Amino acid sequence: MSAEIHPHAAPVGGRIWSPFTGSLAVLVAVMVGVLIVRFTSGLGAVSHMSNGYPWGIWIAFDVVIGSALGAGGFTVAFLTYILNRGEYHPIVRPALLTALFGYVQASLSVVLDVGRYWELWHMFWPKYAQVNSVLFEVAVCIGAYTTVLLIEFLPVVMERFGWERPRRKLDKLLFVFVAVGVLLPTMHQSSLGSLLIVFGPQVSPLYQTMLLPLLFLLSCVGMGLAAVVFEGTLSSLAFHRPLERELLAKLMGIGATLVAVFMVIRWVDLLSRGAWPLALQATPLAFMFWLENALFVASLVALASSASRRRPQRLFVGASAMALAGILYRLDAYLVAYETGAGWVYFPSLGELAVTVGLVAFEILAFIIAVRTLPILPPREPRTADLHPEK
Repeated sequence: MSAEIHPHAAPVGGRIWSPFTGSLAVLVAVMVGVLIVRFTSGLGAVSHMSNGYPWGIWIAFDVVIGSALGAGGFTVAFLTYILNRGEYHPIVRPALLTALFGYVQASLSVVLDVGRYWELWHMFWPKYAQVNSVLFEVAVCIGAYTTVLLIEFLPVVMERFGWERPRRKLDKLLFVFVAVGVLLPTMHQSSLGSLLIVFGPQVSPLYQTMLLPLLFLLSCVGMGLAAVVFEGTLSSLAFHRPLERELLAKLMGIGATLVAVFMVIRWVDLLSRGAWPLALQATPLAFMFWLENALFVASLVALASSASRRRPQRLFVGASAMALAGILYRLDAYLVAYETGAGWVYFPSLGELAVTVGLVAFEILAFIIAVRTLPILPPREPRTADLHPEK
């Protein structure tokens, strides 16, 4: 991202503490309590993971879905700095913040899910590193990209505290981090699909395909853009900021195109492999499959034309449907379609759910603190286009 001072960004200000943020803090405190038990008594004390299900919701939701919702950061960076579309600059910082929180959640969840967490450093030590492992590539890339996001976010902090000299020095190097930050997500997002290929017949043919890397990459870009629009719309309402309606509409135009490509590839693959009859069976997986597709179609209908995308209500509904459809697709692929054999079942425990909910609450709380204290969002004064939205 760029380190230049953003002419249309300012701290929101106002009180951080409120009944809402207090409720978020309570959820975070509950999560911390569960994690204390997890790190002192082991995974079995708080989770329903087993030898049959070595991963659960912490990986499926917190890592696989959390990182995809943060994909808007590298997409907006690609549009703004690689394709030189400077018009997207006003939404760079919110997109970067959304990406940062998504990947911090993913990074923390990987640590939570590792049984022998005290040996996590082995992954980075040449003697122990399994360089041919898909999991190794995913873990290294997610860790590296989280670090890149932190560096890209530093100029915002430096601007807030008036650290002009170090900010200018960092500005000379940021182009390197921007380029790396665009590359890394394409690697590990596709590898999250490759990881399922490794499990072969343990994943239902309705989801198991050699095209998983491509499908995961396409879906993550749509989810990331939808998350940027979702966050931008709610921030505009909550903090009484102008809505970057035109820019967000263009993002959703890109997202809708990618969703359409995703659905065509997915259905052609299902038909060519002969796996489509599984979608007609009376099973929970088939129900979830159709629910995903219904949400994908709903997003396309809501965002069908440029005029509809410029309407804030349609924009928000379309983005929400697109994000939720992507969430269900990844959740189903990693949990519902994943069957390890007779006798093994998995459903998240209360402890696992408390940690997942706590992480989401932490992200929301951190976002509120960040926008109130750092120059991230546009100024409060609405522009003419926002005073007279199109009907």
